[in-house]
Amino acid sequence: MSDALSPVLERIDADFDSALERLKDLLRIKSISTDPAYKEDTRAAAEWCAQRLEEIGFTATVHDTPGHPIVVAHHGGPGREGVPHLLYYGHYDVQPPDPLELWESEPFEPVVVEGENGKRLVARGANDDKGQVSTIIEALAAWVAVHGTLPVKATVLLEGEEESGSPSLEPFLEAHKGELAADVAVISDTEIWSIDTPAITYMLRGLVYVEITLHGPSHDLHSGMYGGAVLNPINALARILGELHDENGVIRIPGFYDDVRPLSPVEQKQWNSLGFDEAAFLGGAGLKASVGEAGCSVLERLWSRPTCDLNGIWGGYTGEGAKTVIASHASAKLSCRLVADQDPQKIYDGIMAFLNERTPPDCRWEVKSHGLNPAIRVPTDSVYLKATQKALKNVFDREAVLMGCGGSIPVVGSIQRILGFDSLLVGFGLDDDRIHSPNEKFELRCFEMGIKSHAAMLDAFASMV
Repeated sequence: MSDALSPVLERIDADFDSALERLKDLLRIKSISTDPAYKEDTRAAAEWCAQRLEEIGFTATVHDTPGHPIVVAHHGGPGREGVPHLLYYGHYDVQPPDPLELWESEPFEPVVVEGENGKRLVARGANDDKGQVSTIIEALAAWVAVHGTLPVKATVLLEGEEESGSPSLEPFLEAHKGELAADVAVISDTEIWSIDTPAITYMLRGLVYVEITLHGPSHDLHSGMYGGAVLNPINALARILGELHDENGVIRIPGFYDDVRPLSPVEQKQWNSLGFDEAAFLGGAGLKASVGEAGCSVLERLWSRPTCDLNGIWGGYTGEGAKTVIASHASAKLSCRLVADQDPQKIYDGIMAFLNERTPPDCRWEVKSHGLNPAIRVPTDSVYLKATQKALKNVFDREAVLMGCGGSIPVVGSIQRILGFDSLLVGFGLDDDRIHSPNEKFELRCFEMGIKSHAAMLDAFASMV
């Protein structure tokens, strides 16, 4: 541990209670980006973040967009050439708290409660992403408080639409390429391997999301007068969607596996050595048995194999009581999680081919796309990743796990494609943090270790020159 880092870590310990109170203040702001009723609250969260960054020496601007604001803040660092320039990305918006009746406390009134790993903070956004963004801001603040400046150049980019599809982000990146130029991006929106073991995520699955509607009769029909004589779109859609997978869990979309890269022997060995507890993973969801592609482990299915899932299905009468109707149409939402080298457009075209091959007589498809995002593989031989591994070991006193992630973080691809550099995915959540669900939480130890890790990363990046 360097002489520069040691007093920063001491400062983080001394200031931890105050850092927690600042996070609570941010969590109280109802920045629900998907609901127009919370537009002013979402702006308030952006302004809160900008003010906090200004307090620690950044020059911050709240940029208006067609949607919610984007915060950009800059710090010039030590004032000498040749030091790394980091772009920190995060989001200050949160998911709606529904269903409210399942919360054990008010979702926007953060509380600290006891858990199996010690104390934890419970609130909407505690982990995703206000808690994780705060690990970055508090580390930057601690370093400035001790040394008067940062050891690197830093830009912070915080958006307010991540939970509603980020419609304003890519146009903003395109329009501000010069201002956002950096050597590498640092993102905390992922997990650690365990409460005591850090992780760097190097694989993210992509996403193809479509909403499909099968149209049949010109209007709803009486099931007594027409039932048994005409096609029922709900029946037909259910049958077609039931053909998406074969008996071995293999997806039947044409060309779906053409570009799927097999897991390398080295990766297979590394993953086998992780000691993944399948029973505990399933038990956290109230389950005992896993399902999916035959011949693949649960970790492989989560990190390195593509999927196809129905996320919603509806049609006809769904209200209280009975209504004997044959609906004129039926709909479903379908998402495919993609892995490296799969082309989202090719998968979308395959979905269309799958549906068109099964179009019933007198029917037609209506398909809406809700996003085509490629999967990401971050190079594991990067000097920044090596520096991050060193930093995490300094804080946790054990090697960081290189892991995959079953979810998608589209901004990683956007940064790579538009700004031209890679991202470091270093998060501090746990898989039981209930993000997007009632009683979302963030372990206080994860909050503390996250702050210290980002401080150590600053030190490691500065020592590269």
